[in-house]
Amino acid sequence: MKIATYNVENLFDLQRNGHEYKEYIPYAKSNWNDKNYRKKLKNIAKVIKDINPDIIGLQEIESLQALKDLRYTLKREGVYYQYYKIANLKSTTIKVAILSKIPFVYTHEIAVTSSYRYRNILEVKFKIGNEDLYILINHWKSKAGPESMRIVSAKKLRKRIEELGKNKNIIALGDFNSDYEEYEIFKRKRKHNDTDGITGINHILGTIKYQNSSLNIHLAPYDFYNLWYDTELEKRYSYIYRGKKEAMDSILVTAALLDKKCIDYKPHSITAFEKPYLFKGKEIYRWQTTRSRLRRHKGKGYSDHLPVIAEFVLH
Repeated sequence: MKIATYNVENLFDLQRNGHEYKEYIPYAKSNWNDKNYRKKLKNIAKVIKDINPDIIGLQEIESLQALKDLRYTLKREGVYYQYYKIANLKSTTIKVAILSKIPFVYTHEIAVTSSYRYRNILEVKFKIGNEDLYILINHWKSKAGPESMRIVSAKKLRKRIEELGKNKNIIALGDFNSDYEEYEIFKRKRKHNDTDGITGINHILGTIKYQNSSLNIHLAPYDFYNLWYDTELEKRYSYIYRGKKEAMDSILVTAALLDKKCIDYKPHSITAFEKPYLFKGKEIYRWQTTRSRLRRHKGKGYSDHLPVIAEFVLH
């Protein structure tokens, strides 16, 4: 079973609802129009088709219409996701979503806070064989905000894991806007550190404790293991900022997915999707806009993030 996460970089539809970023107001001077929208859909669909995941968590989807249009584009390309959901109970500008070939038991939105500065987490429960599997799709506050904002999301996620109970198969994935070793970055860069060095991804979710890449580890009941530790150091990235590789996107698992029983993570399967067409020189080939004051769409490129993939097996 192949599971992926992908920040698709601002997949906006062509309906005006007042929440759009300036350059995504449809049919305005920025050229966000039918032609460029179809090109964006086609390019993102190509990436997903080439990965061909069973389940993919998505970030930066504007609306249910945008998700349906992506699903339809994939279907035309020969990849059918019968099951889909977007976290749209809160009118944030962009949202998280899921496409799946496997049916859900249920979906549930976790409201981090009532503030529109925080995007809801999407919880999806599956039944795989006789086992329950929970996937929680995240998109935490960007680096435009301090670490205290990401900690709010981390605490809400951990609270939900504790509510679900011990020994559950839980995957938390998405764009955490945090490197897998964010606490180390904090030692060098103080800009976002308003928490005395405490980070959401490392301290609140417990990933700081488990940096053994052999998977021969024993997690505490509600801690997560970051799968990036299960691959070579130079491969641990999904984003490039000013020439430096960072792992803004992660796939985290609970102890039950490492115990070699029932559903289990397949060792060494964690990877960023690094096809040559997703790069332009040494940079990720993001969706292209002009550098003018009002950015105009060029109709080429993909996303500023790479997808991240992991495989799981059923014993």
